[in-house]
Amino acid sequence: MGHIKKGELTQEEKELLEVIGKGTVREAGTLLSSKNVHVNCLDENGMTPLMHAAYKGKLEMCKLLLRHGADVNCHQHVHGYTALMFAALSGNKDITWAMLEAGAETDVVNSVGRTASQMAAFVGQYDCVAIINNFFPRERLDYYTKPQGLDKEPKLPPKLAGPLHKIITTTNLHPVKIVMLVSENPLLADAAALGKCYKVMDLICEKCMKQRDMNEVLAMKMHYISCIFQKCITFLKEGENKLDALIKSLLKGRASDGFPVYQEKIIRESIRKFPYCEATLLQQLVRSIAPVEIGSDPTAFSVLTQAITGQVGFVDVEFCTTCGEKGASKRCSVCKMVIYCDQICQKTHWFAHKKMCKSLKDVYEKQQTEAAKQKRQEEANANSNHVNEDEPEAEVGISHEDPTPGESVEREEEASKEAELGSAQDAPAGPQLSEE
Repeated sequence: MGHIKKGELTQEEKELLEVIGKGTVREAGTLLSSKNVHVNCLDENGMTPLMHAAYKGKLEMCKLLLRHGADVNCHQHVHGYTALMFAALSGNKDITWAMLEAGAETDVVNSVGRTASQMAAFVGQYDCVAIINNFFPRERLDYYTKPQGLDKEPKLPPKLAGPLHKIITTTNLHPVKIVMLVSENPLLADAAALGKCYKVMDLICEKCMKQRDMNEVLAMKMHYISCIFQKCITFLKEGENKLDALIKSLLKGRASDGFPVYQEKIIRESIRKFPYCEATLLQQLVRSIAPVEIGSDPTAFSVLTQAITGQVGFVDVEFCTTCGEKGASKRCSVCKMVIYCDQICQKTHWFAHKKMCKSLKDVYEKQQTEAAKQKRQEEANANSNHVNEDEPEAEVGISHEDPTPGESVEREEEASKEAELGSAQDAPAGPQLSEE
């Protein structure tokens, strides 16, 4: 490989950069087969074709360039940006994941000292932040599927590596979601199998804390999931289908306000059991959670999620009441106050929600009445302040358009089409779900 200089592009390389933006993968492939095209050529700013493709959100282009040997960790950009940084800035989750799978380094910083995760957070691309912060290479897990040293058996049976890796890399840390993922996989829904899994996760946690480049975030995540696994084992030993009982325990709300006390205590307990007391992250979590009374904000789950995934509480997005999945959009058709992913989550939560549904409906109707009253008042005030068209304009100009800088005008779309998702035959039939 010869020395590559910034801005010294062949005609074919210039064409490649144009094709990445406006052309097809087939055209790019033809150009990449030319001896006059170097896959890691640099434009005048030190951007490679892969950086261009990542920033422009071209997933298939990225995959093509990686297959042709593109350097995912090229660091020649004038401001020190990498392909992963451009992917994170673009907000494309699939490209961010592709860069990570190709071996992108997550701790590289640009000219102002920001990592890809920090850059994504700075521009509000929190999904990419979560993906980067939660990435865990499958190879690191595969290490435990082979006997090491004097061991005759691997610490982790190879068949468990895939299902365990899926849980490790999830960005949804809700305890109900983790139990659901365990329950859905017959290989994991076994006390002995989970016992092997949580012991491996404890080893990874220890390694994260003792390695030269300490990773407290990953260590805390491994420890937390390990604690949930141990709780699953306790319930599995009691008999068949006991994971359903664990999910109900996690969702059961107290009589006064429906707050899931058991769930909150489980999360607090897992944080408290983190074995490395000197860890800065642990101390931050304790300072944030300890003074908060159970049932008040912030919850232990929200604090833990923000610390591990980088997702922040003020992001304008809805989460499933049952499993905490981001982007839930189905509302209970009766109270319209509780949101779910789908009817499965609605059925799972119905045993707890049915006790609060009517009172929440009353709250919703009161809110709607107050909102309508306020809207009528605002319209009346606007009409009373309206300047008659026949009257001369006042000397001091008053804009009738009233454009308030930085304020967006909310258009309330009544999405009350109540989408029926079918009824359960073997579960308590709660109210139907409606599209938000």
